[in-house]
Amino acid sequence: MRGFIGEFEELVLLTIAALGEDSYGVSVKEDIEKRANRTISIGALHSTITRLEEKGFISSRLGGATKERGGRKKRYFSLTIEGKQGLAKMRNLREELWNSPNAQLALADFL
Repeated sequence: MRGFIGEFEELVLLTIAALGEDSYGVSVKEDIEKRANRTISIGALHSTITRLEEKGFISSRLGGATKERGGRKKRYFSLTIEGKQGLAKMRNLREELWNSPNAQLALADFL
């Protein structure tokens, strides 16, 4: 894996995967906010997207320019093979920890 995947990076990667071809900055931001019930800044998202591209976990392409965007093009994102592998490793690690026989995760243990 090309570096550690942080919690927010994982959310962004999974959201890009879930949105498929409609995955661009605003759609990723809105989907995360809706699903995670948290507000995120577009700046934090852009920083994370840049970092994920540098790690080789996502790639981007430009769409067509639109009048609604003042002639600017949307930048669409997709997972790379490395991104899919990184997510799979994180999922496996989480499942291993959740299924650990010594994990004390029952709520009754905390009441």
